[in-house]
Amino acid sequence: MKFFRYICFSAIIVSSLWACKKDSVNPWDVEIKNPVKNVKVTDLSGEFYNPSVNLDDFKKKYPWFQGSVPDADYQVRRKDTAEIKIYKEAIAKINKNQLKTDLDDLFSRIRNYFPAFVPPHVYLYSSVVDPQNVTDPIFLREDQNMLFVDITAFMGDGNSNYKGLELYFQKSMNPDNLVPKISAFFAARLVPVQADQQKFLDQMIYQGKMQILQDAFLPKTPDYLKINYTKEQYQWAVANEANIWNYFVENDLLFSPDPNLAERFITVGPFSKFYTEVDRESSPQIAIWTGWQICKHYLKAHPEEKLQVFLKKNATEIFNGSDYRPK
Repeated sequence: MKFFRYICFSAIIVSSLWACKKDSVNPWDVEIKNPVKNVKVTDLSGEFYNPSVNLDDFKKKYPWFQGSVPDADYQVRRKDTAEIKIYKEAIAKINKNQLKTDLDDLFSRIRNYFPAFVPPHVYLYSSVVDPQNVTDPIFLREDQNMLFVDITAFMGDGNSNYKGLELYFQKSMNPDNLVPKISAFFAARLVPVQADQQKFLDQMIYQGKMQILQDAFLPKTPDYLKINYTKEQYQWAVANEANIWNYFVENDLLFSPDPNLAERFITVGPFSKFYTEVDRESSPQIAIWTGWQICKHYLKAHPEEKLQVFLKKNATEIFNGSDYRPK
C-alpha cells in the first residue's frame, strides 16, 4: 500500500499551508483580563547542592524533600559530583526568567477557561537520569498545590545522559518541550472522562480534546510542540491527513473496540503501525493528531460553543458535527 506521501514531496505544500495558517486569526489568542503574575518557581536542587546553604535549614524549609533517604545518605548526595554535574547541565538549558514569564501566561489562560484553577508553586528539581522515570517528569502534590518538574527530562534530544533511553522518547525532551508538557499535564486533568470510551473514535476524540486545550492554553506555541512531534513528524501528518483518514475508514477502524488500536496509533512509540511499508516513515501517535483535527473542524463549524460545553460532548456528537472529510 503506497498511498502515503513522503515529506520531501510535500514540503512546499506544507510550507504554504503553514503560511496561510499563520496569516489567519487565532481564535484562542484572546486578551486575558485578569492575568496571573509572578508565578512562584523554586529551584530546589539549586539550593540542595549549594554548599553555602545549611542542610538543617534546607530540611526545615523543605521537610518533604528528603523522603525516606537516611540522613547520612542525604548528606552524601549533596556532594555527589556526578549528580551535581547533571544538575548544572540541566539547569543551564533553562532560561528561568523566560520560564516564569511563560508560566504566568500559561496559568493565566488556564484560569481564564477554568476560573477555579489556582496556579501552583512550581518546584524544579534534578534527579539521576532514570529511563523509567525521566519520561514522566511532572507531578502535582495536590494537598499543597505544588507542581514538581524534573529538569533532567529537558536536556535535549541526543544528550549523552540519555544513553539507553529509546530515541523516540528523546524527541520531546528538549527545553522547548517543558512548558507544553506542563500544559498537557493540566489539560489531561481537565478533560472529562466519558463513561464509555471503548471505540477507537472515542479514544481519538478524547485525545483530540486534550489537544484543543493545548491550543487554548498555548495559542502562540507551534503545533508540533503541543503534540510532542518534531517539525518533520508534524509535516508528515499534514501531508498525509487524507490518506491517514482513508486508512481508518477503509479498514473499519473508527467504531472498532479493538484495544490493539491504541497501541498502534495512540501509545508513545517511534512510529504508527499501519502494517504497511510506510510505517517507519510515519509519525507516531497519529490517532491523537487525527482526533485533534476532528475537534478543530467541529469548533470551526460551531464557533459559538463554549469550551466547557464542547469538552462534555461525546465523540459521536463531535464527529457528526465536524463534517470531517479530509481530501
